[in-house]
Amino acid sequence: MDGESGFTKLGEEVLAECYSFNVVAARFTGPDGQTFERDVVHHRGAVAVVPMHEDGSVTLVRQFRASLDGDLLELPAGVRDVDGEPDQRTAERELAEEAGLAASSMEPLITIHNAPGMSDERISVFVARELTAVPDDRQGVEEMAMTVERIPMQDALAMIDDGRITDAKTIVGILLLARRSP
Repeated sequence: MDGESGFTKLGEEVLAECYSFNVVAARFTGPDGQTFERDVVHHRGAVAVVPMHEDGSVTLVRQFRASLDGDLLELPAGVRDVDGEPDQRTAERELAEEAGLAASSMEPLITIHNAPGMSDERISVFVARELTAVPDDRQGVEEMAMTVERIPMQDALAMIDDGRITDAKTIVGILLLARRSP
């Protein structure tokens, strides 16, 4: 993506190919003509869902994250791993798989880039309403061990304020929904 800032991408070399992302060494020319290289993670992208219940509570999942060697409390979410699947359908599928919920109403909230200093990952965040229980379909060892927690919105906001919720997509989704809700 050439921008108004005068940077031009010259090319890239694949360093590693993984399931949901590739790592490349990308070469650029800056506005002063200097050539430089940056390591970039090309990611398939992801979706996240803020399941909002009629009583004002939200459903979050507590899941082990290997990169942090610990658990995070976060929105139900997942990688765009079905080619051609629309983001909303991916969000509906992930909500059912992880939280055991289906929504009669699913609307886009925001799309974010959560680590643009190193990755092109794009996360589309949705708000789900009119929720009903459905069988979950957890996959992988982390999902099999995750817990589902229903938390009052005010408690979720307090957990952001005091650092118990640190996941970026979760913070953005909860804060935006709280700002937009009456």
